[in-house]
Amino acid sequence: MNWTKYQDIGIEAALKAGRMLRENMSSHREITYKGVVDLVTNFDSRSQDIILNHLSSFFPDHDFLAEEDPSERRRSEFRWIIDPIDGTTNFAHSFPVFCISIALEYQDNIAAGIIYDPMRDEIFSAVEGDGAHLNGSRIMVSRIDDLDKSLLATGFPYDLRKSRMNNIDHFINFIKQAQAVRRCGSAALDICYVACGRFDGFWEIKLKPWDVAAASLILSEAGGRASDFHGNPLNIFGIETLGSNGLIHKQMVEVLQSKKKV
Repeated sequence: MNWTKYQDIGIEAALKAGRMLRENMSSHREITYKGVVDLVTNFDSRSQDIILNHLSSFFPDHDFLAEEDPSERRRSEFRWIIDPIDGTTNFAHSFPVFCISIALEYQDNIAAGIIYDPMRDEIFSAVEGDGAHLNGSRIMVSRIDDLDKSLLATGFPYDLRKSRMNNIDHFINFIKQAQAVRRCGSAALDICYVACGRFDGFWEIKLKPWDVAAASLILSEAGGRASDFHGNPLNIFGIETLGSNGLIHKQMVEVLQSKKKV
């Protein structure tokens, strides 16, 4: 199947929503909370509406799974998985690290992925079997094969204050094993940065499918590897996400399986 036409329409939707977000970086935000620290802005809904309206105008029979309005699965073989702003907390504080994530799932496999960073005007994209690209140019993962020399990225779940499963132990272990660890606030961008060699590895817990669906395909097509913390194939509906350049993957699994701080 020719996935490029689907990807092109997905990119159009991402660009439309991204322009709106960029133009409103200085605008007043209406902020509501889904949890103690889990917030959402009125621009999340506006971005999602732009994306859904554009995609549904071309594909009215497709299903959609979107963060701010997760709908029930119907009978289509096609489903678009959408995060209208990955990095909402950053956006709400005018911190310019966020993106739009759009993936196309066909028969339960991710066939196309688009990540758009409107502040840097960077489009990461991939279709199954055709490699990964940044603004049209082919990208590949890094060649770092030693965790000690690796730059990693991670994030923390929104229930950090009340759950013991909060990633803090893993964070402590990795900052002692890697060259450095960054926490940027957008999982989708972090994974894309692994795909293009800016980071060498990424891990996080309790992500949602719209956080990882598009980015995991981009990483795989860039020559990287995505899995759970045991090295099993990534389940975008699971609670563990590990992505790397492949060369340090086993080392990262070993750290994640450590039962105590190293």
